[in-house]
Amino acid sequence: MGMNGYQKGTAVLGLLLLLIVVGAIVRQARQPEVVQLVPALTGRPELCLTCHQGIEEISPSHPTESFGCVLCHGGDGLALDAELAHAGMRGGHNPSDLAVVEESCGGSACHSGAAEDGRDHIHRVLTSVQATYAGAIAQVNFAFGGQADAAAHFGALAVEDGDITSETGVAALAPFQPGPDAPGPVQTFANECLTCHVSAEATEQPYFYRATGCAACHVVYENDGLYRGDDPTTPKDVPGYGRTHQLTTAIPYTQCNHCHNRGNYSLRQMAFLERDDLPGPPNLSAQEQRELAYYQPISQFTLCEWELDCVDCHTNGEVMGDGDIHSSQADIQYIQCRTCHGTLTEMPQLATIDDPEHPAIRSATLNPNYSVAVGDTVVATAQGETFGWVKWDGERLWETGKVDGRLYEVPLVMGSACEQKPDEQESSYCHECHAYERRGWP
Repeated sequence: MGMNGYQKGTAVLGLLLLLIVVGAIVRQARQPEVVQLVPALTGRPELCLTCHQGIEEISPSHPTESFGCVLCHGGDGLALDAELAHAGMRGGHNPSDLAVVEESCGGSACHSGAAEDGRDHIHRVLTSVQATYAGAIAQVNFAFGGQADAAAHFGALAVEDGDITSETGVAALAPFQPGPDAPGPVQTFANECLTCHVSAEATEQPYFYRATGCAACHVVYENDGLYRGDDPTTPKDVPGYGRTHQLTTAIPYTQCNHCHNRGNYSLRQMAFLERDDLPGPPNLSAQEQRELAYYQPISQFTLCEWELDCVDCHTNGEVMGDGDIHSSQADIQYIQCRTCHGTLTEMPQLATIDDPEHPAIRSATLNPNYSVAVGDTVVATAQGETFGWVKWDGERLWETGKVDGRLYEVPLVMGSACEQKPDEQESSYCHECHAYERRGWP
C-alpha cells in the first residue's frame, strides 16, 4: 500500500534531519581539539597548534612556549581556517627570507643587535657574498667589459655598509641590472645565472632543494626535497620542504652541496653545467655515497676534507660574513691547515675558556653533538674565534664532528716528517702529499 503525500513529506524531512545529524557528527569528528598556546614573549593566545599538532620545535634557542608561532611567522594566530590563519604570513612558510627577515627575526635582543654582542647576524648575512653574489657578478662584468676593474660594484641585493672594518671592505653595492647596452654575455648572466645566492629561489629538482635567507643553511633539506617530520599539515609527497621544521647548526655537507659542487658555470657557453655522476650506482654505503657526492669528479682533496663536514672547518665569520661587503669570498677566508694542524715549528693556537658566557659555550648549546665548559682548552683562529669542538687534552688534539659527533684525533705537524712550509697553507700544498685517492665508480 503506497504512502500518501503527508507520509512522503514526513519521510523526506526525517531523512534530511538524519543527514544533518550525521554531517554534524562527521564534522565534529574531523574537527581537531582546540589547542591554545600563550607565548611568554607576547602574552597573546595562539591556536596554531590546533592544526599543527606534532610539528617540531624550531630550535632550543626559540622554545615554543616563549616564542610561539606568530612572533616569527606572522599570520592570524586565532583563526582556525587555514586560509585566514596563513594570511599575512611573512615569507610564505619561511620568515627568514631576506625580504622579510628584519621584520621576522630582527631587534636588538634578537638578530639585528650590536656586533660586539654577537647579535648582528642579519647585517652580516645581507652584506655577505652569499647574499650579494658580488664576487661572481664582478668577475663576469669585468671579464666582458661591463666594468673597469674586478672590484665589486654591483650585487644581487643593493646594500650599504657604513662601518667598514677591513682592508677589502666596500661601502655599497648598486643593484645588478645591466641595461640594453650591456655586453650580451652580461645580460645573459643577469637573466639566467643569478640563482646562486641565498635570496634566490632554489631550482626545483633533486640535489638543489633548499630554502632562502637564513634557512638556506640552517634548515636541512633532503636531496629529494621531501618532508620527514610529524606536522600533519605538511605534505610528505610534495618536494620543496625541509627535512623537518627545525633550525640547526649541525649542518651536513649535503646541505652545503645544494648550492656548491652541483656543477660548474661555463663562461664560454654562459650556462650552468650540472654534474652527471649523481646519484651513482645503487646500493652504495653511506660512506661510499659521501665519497662520491661530496666533491665534483675533477676535485682533489685530503682525507680530512672528505671525512669532516664543511662546518667543521669553516667559521660562521667565513660563511655568514664579517659585516663588511667584499669583492670576493677569498677576502674573508682565513682558516688554514695550520689552524688545527700547526706547523713544524708551532703548535696550533689554543685558548682556554674562562667565562661561562664565552661565545664557544653559547655556540655549543646550539649543537647537540659537542659541549664546552669553563676550563676547556680549544683551538683558536687567527681572528680570535674559538673551535669549541676541537679540544686539547694536554697531550693530544681531538675534534668532535659537529654533524655526527664522531671523534677524531687531529695529527700535528710538529714532530712529524712533513715538509710543508708555514707560509704555504693553501690546501693545494697538502694535496701534493696527502691527496685522497678517490675510487672510480663504474
